[in-house]
Formats: sequence, C-alpha cells, structure tokens
Amino acid sequence: MRIRSVVFDIGETLTNDTRYWADWARWLGVPQHTLSALVGMVVAQERDNADALRILRPGIDVGAEWRARQAAGHGDRLDETDLYPDARPALSRLRAAGLWVGIAGNQNADVGRLLRGLGLPADGIATSGEWGVPKPSPAFFERVTAWAPGSPDEIVYVGDHPANDVTPARAAGLRTAHLRRGPIGLTTPAPEADWTVSSLTELTDLLLNGQ
Repeated sequence: MRIRSVVFDIGETLTNDTRYWADWARWLGVPQHTLSALVGMVVAQERDNADALRILRPGIDVGAEWRARQAAGHGDRLDETDLYPDARPALSRLRAAGLWVGIAGNQNADVGRLLRGLGLPADGIATSGEWGVPKPSPAFFERVTAWAPGSPDEIVYVGDHPANDVTPARAAGLRTAHLRRGPIGLTTPAPEADWTVSSLTELTDLLLNGQ
C-alpha cells in the first residue's frame, strides 16, 4: 500500500523526557531519581504521568504550578541534546525519499516554537496547544488527516503511547507504528499497530523497503 506521509509524535518518540522531568524535580526541590521512580510507578499502574507530581505534592494544581514555572522563567527548554540520536537521520531519510514528514504531538505552543527553531527536516510541525485539541481526541487525528497529504490509509502516525497514539490514529483510519521507547512504549504493547519497532532507524528501513 502506498505511503505518502509520515507523522511523528514528539515526547519519547523524537525527544526524550529526561530534561522535562529533571526540570520538574528541580522546581519541586526533590531528587531527580525520586521523581523518575514515581513516574515509572504510575506508568506501570496505567495512570497519568502527572500523578507522580501529585504524589510528591498532594493537592498540587499541576496547571497552576506550570504557569508559575513559566512566570519564573523556568518553562520548557529544548535543544539538539533532547533529540534521540536516530530522530534527525530518520526524518532526513524519509524526506529525501519523497515522503511528506510531519511532527505533531501533545505539547504546548512553546514546544512547537522550540522544535521549529531546531531546523528539523520536516514539512510541518504542530502541537496540541497550537491546534487547541489534545490526543487521544479524535479531533486531533482529524487535524492530522486534513494536514498531511494523502488519504488516511496513506498516512502513518508514529508514537510510543498505544492509548494516545496507536489506538486513536488507527480508529481515524491512519496506519500506525508503535515505537518501543520510553517507559510507556517499552511496557505497553500495541498489537493493533501496523509496525512495532525499537528504533526510528528500523522503522525507516521498513517503510522505505515497502515492508
């Protein structure tokens, strides 16, 4: 089947979340390994990642705390070191092969701006904050299908999170690739995915070889 577009999730697909959680640990004044362990625990329990913050600070308003961080000049940061090593080469190879390459994930508008500043080899970059709708809402994937060239079955959506990425993208008629990366990607199978891979290099090889 022909593939015209490949659209990538952001966190734990193209970028790793080490800095994200380290910044939260620093802001809350706790050891990074403590927060990382709590994130792993809530992921294993199939809970929201932010529950790790709620365990540390019972009653915390995560949104309000995030706004306080931004006001204090401790908002999102993103640079080349946050990219997984296979991210830029995979985007480049797919684009060089004539595929339309998009990046769209559950991030705020600031992350979209930061990603565009990295000069990634992508034809489009968008975030849920910019679109005004988060994953796994069907409306997010409606935006993807309207944005990326091709019919839904000619678009591949790539992500680590089965519930946020694979299942809703498949329900929207897109083809899907499950990346076994990060705490959720490594511990939660996605048997309904068209491809399951351990790296973006592996996925690129499969897509370009028509497998």
